[in-house]
Amino acid sequence: MTWITYDAELVEDIAAKLDLRTPNRDAIRAVAEAITEGDGREVVCSLATGVGKTYILAGLVDYLAAQGVRNILVVTPGTTIQEKTVYNFTPGHPKYVAGSEVEPLVITSENFSRGQVGDALHDDTVTKLFVFNVQQLIRPTDKVSRKVRAQDEFIGTGLYQHLQQVDDLVVIADEHHVYNARAKAFNNAITDLGARALVGLTATPAPGIEPIYQYSLADAIADGFVKVPVIVYRPDGRKDEETVLADACHLLRIKDAAWTAWAETQGKTPVHPVLFVVCKDIPDADRVANRLTADDMFPDEGAVLTITSQSSDVALRSLAEVEEPDSPVRVVVSVNMLKEGWDVKNIGVIVGLRALASETLTEQVLGRGLRLPYGKRVGTPMVDQVDLVAHESYRQLLANKDALYQRIAPAGGGDIDEGRPRPATSSKITEAGSSQEHQQETFTFTAKPRILGDDLADGGMLLQVESMDDTLAQGERDKKAVTQFRAKRPEAPTIRFPRREQEILPVRFSFSYITDASARAEGAAYGQEFKVELARKAFDAQRDVEGAVGVRITTAESVDATQRRVKIEDLREDLFNRIWNSGYVEETLAESRAAERVVREFLIGAGVTAEDTEHEWGELRATQAATALGKLVQAAYNNRKLQPQYTFRVVNVPTVPPPVMPSNVVDKWQDFRKDFWYEGWEHSVEPVASFDAKSTEFRLAHLFDESSSIEWWLRNYEPGEVWIERDNGRKYYPDFIVLDKEGTHWLVEGKSNDRANDPEVLDKKKAAEDWARFVRDSGEFNNWRYIFATENMIKNAHGSWESLLALAKPE
Repeated sequence: MTWITYDAELVEDIAAKLDLRTPNRDAIRAVAEAITEGDGREVVCSLATGVGKTYILAGLVDYLAAQGVRNILVVTPGTTIQEKTVYNFTPGHPKYVAGSEVEPLVITSENFSRGQVGDALHDDTVTKLFVFNVQQLIRPTDKVSRKVRAQDEFIGTGLYQHLQQVDDLVVIADEHHVYNARAKAFNNAITDLGARALVGLTATPAPGIEPIYQYSLADAIADGFVKVPVIVYRPDGRKDEETVLADACHLLRIKDAAWTAWAETQGKTPVHPVLFVVCKDIPDADRVANRLTADDMFPDEGAVLTITSQSSDVALRSLAEVEEPDSPVRVVVSVNMLKEGWDVKNIGVIVGLRALASETLTEQVLGRGLRLPYGKRVGTPMVDQVDLVAHESYRQLLANKDALYQRIAPAGGGDIDEGRPRPATSSKITEAGSSQEHQQETFTFTAKPRILGDDLADGGMLLQVESMDDTLAQGERDKKAVTQFRAKRPEAPTIRFPRREQEILPVRFSFSYITDASARAEGAAYGQEFKVELARKAFDAQRDVEGAVGVRITTAESVDATQRRVKIEDLREDLFNRIWNSGYVEETLAESRAAERVVREFLIGAGVTAEDTEHEWGELRATQAATALGKLVQAAYNNRKLQPQYTFRVVNVPTVPPPVMPSNVVDKWQDFRKDFWYEGWEHSVEPVASFDAKSTEFRLAHLFDESSSIEWWLRNYEPGEVWIERDNGRKYYPDFIVLDKEGTHWLVEGKSNDRANDPEVLDKKKAAEDWARFVRDSGEFNNWRYIFATENMIKNAHGSWESLLALAKPE
């Protein structure tokens, strides 16, 4: 096959359809560019746990399939990740990744030895996704056989050997670090396949591996894709196991109340947090689990689940259902079984009863608790954080701060994504909320995190260290805070926002899309008669010197076999019926004429003129010609263009129920901090608002609130209900909706000077201006306009709305 080429537009299209996060899209782009040579290159993407490697895998499968790759092998380090991967590509399963263009045939050790799969292996039109764990692929020994290497009657060889023979195999190695060169058998099982490309996905690259794309845990924390890690300690120094477990259980109940309260105010199904306890061995796990079932901890039936290498199928099923709302599990006690592949979103508290050194913290333990329970940060610390109760090892962790930081933000990792802001050169590991007597235990890193000043760019921290008392107090504050609503002011209007949504629909297919040239080119392969030969074998008997008779079979000259002859008129009718009955077009006179033209041009390509009625074709030639013409039409149908259609859908904002009232609310005249919410506004539809930047959004809010020309304004957040759909399918969330006293509704965007001319920003600006023009032209809604204001414009407007309009010059 012709190997793939890099297609940037295809990457963007897939990213839009799968609604990929930026790092996931960028990882797919990096892989797509790197493997274009098809020379067997091994490339690795390193992304923090919880960022979404599953979506990268789905996006790569879509990309490769669209490029014509039909054999993709996903290798997992064990059955847990293998089963999860199969579920990701199983429509209807809760873990299915929706939005994919392709639905590959998933082949595993359980189903490959079947006739249907055997047929598909030799069908170039079917995308095959092989999902195997590495143990199933390694070379067999005298004592251990491997089913994938054994001869299979449906395949004609062993499955492993079949994969070695295909010329478009791409191997995607999940948890790539497991297959490093030191794991010789694992490594050989993959490299011996001779794939055109080997793509590794991991959160922890093996030593000596230089990733082509890297997105660290620090990046993920800064961008809000994962929880913020909080190390919880006791100022009194108590570190005995009984105290650790009691504190962890108490903290879990506090978090559960906060999580549930938040969900109830939002009308969402509550997600219950789980305590994850890591022990040093199986006897230790059994003892700890027994203690946790005591009356003062979690005595209810099924509340404590122990998972080890000796766990029953019933226990493993309970583990798989731990995210379900009706799951009784509140504590999972494990040894080493769950360090990789257990992807759940509801771990709220972690206890490491084994040594919690920095490497163990990030690679084996912390990674299990990073996923967000409601899919995004919600502004409530108890929901947005994962707490590590580390009484014994907290000081050791701080003493090893450099090693710990290197695990969270590897050196150089922050500089890989060129489109992101540059980091400053230092950060702090801060005891948030600590009393004065503990302030001396604040440490400063000397590496390069993505930090501005002491905090992350979003006002949060890379890693927080809090006392148990402070953590519990925060939980009580959050529980109380989420019972309040960030309600719309009673006198403020409900704004009807006309959201213009795009539907991408295939263009109606017509035989007219098939050109004369393509039909003739396809027919050219049938210009000569296809011979069917009778093979002849001669049996020659001879005696040897001792008189014994030996028989030798030799090939005799073959002769042409007779074939049924097909008249040209019958052939024309058969070719016409083949495509007319495909169901691809409406039965109209125009389509009938187009079908006749396609048949005519196909036969001209084969040397048959429109006037020719005398010739006859052999049956084999006629049959294969009909099949070829049918495939030509099918390919044209599958490659038909897509066309966007738009429709307006009115949404009322603010939404009901509104987002929760956060606990960190200050007066609007306080100094700006990104993690603060501000109150005291005169004309804001909602009583509090938060902002991403001081020089744009924060100043605009003050301008709106103080202008006598503004009736109301509403801060818009991402994600939310107010967005503009761009041509690439992505959503753009403007900063504000403003209603002036003349009745005009404005979408307002504030942007820093250094980003005002970025291609991405300009594309959003154009999309919003187009949206406003379409809304006005429709005549069905209020007068809507769009204003794009830079830092300089906002500063030079000096608080005047009219001045800002003059500087920004909106359409």
